[in-house]
Amino acid sequence: MTEKKINTLLFDFDGTLIDTNELIIQSFLAVLDKHYPGRFNREDALHFIGPSLKQTFESIDPSRVEELIAEYRVFNRAMHDELVEEYDGVVETLRLLKAQGLKMAIVSTKISQTILHGLALMDVADVFDVIVGLDHVTNPKPHPEPLQLALTQLSSSPEEALMIGDNSHDIEGGKNAGVRTAGVAWAAKGEDYLASFKPDYMLKHISDLLTLTKEAVK
Repeated sequence: MTEKKINTLLFDFDGTLIDTNELIIQSFLAVLDKHYPGRFNREDALHFIGPSLKQTFESIDPSRVEELIAEYRVFNRAMHDELVEEYDGVVETLRLLKAQGLKMAIVSTKISQTILHGLALMDVADVFDVIVGLDHVTNPKPHPEPLQLALTQLSSSPEEALMIGDNSHDIEGGKNAGVRTAGVAWAAKGEDYLASFKPDYMLKHISDLLTLTKEAVK
């Protein structure tokens, strides 16, 4: 049986389309150093990249989850524009993919307001047909719910979709939703870490997506 052509792209946001890694690390350390001085370092914070804030702070202190999330978001918003950076070629590639008629969505464990702020900063808010944030679902990735919601809103089937991300929950979420998956070699945790979750593809550069989708736009 021939695989369907990829015409639908589901993107994680942080660490995939925009380099928020330093922002995330500093946001965690600002909060954790205040409440648990000396307990966490940058290496620890690196492992918090990916899961939802609720999942991370529940693992640290279940009794203070909402308080810690609120403090994290205040710092994160204040420092956002100063600490984020663009990855090479992302904006140009996204615009080319859009121009070729591909269906595109953001599927993130971040709240939609913060996603929209980042997209506006990159000037690509108009590229995406659908945005699924943490506030749109009951179960974040790796649960299939966010991907299924995006596919429904895009009128796409799992067989024609590709989930692109920089973390384990992106790859596992894609597999759980029955879509093909692509890791990104620029992931903060490293290409080898991501490859261990066996994505269908590994993007060396964002422009690799132009090759992966060319059959669908012929």
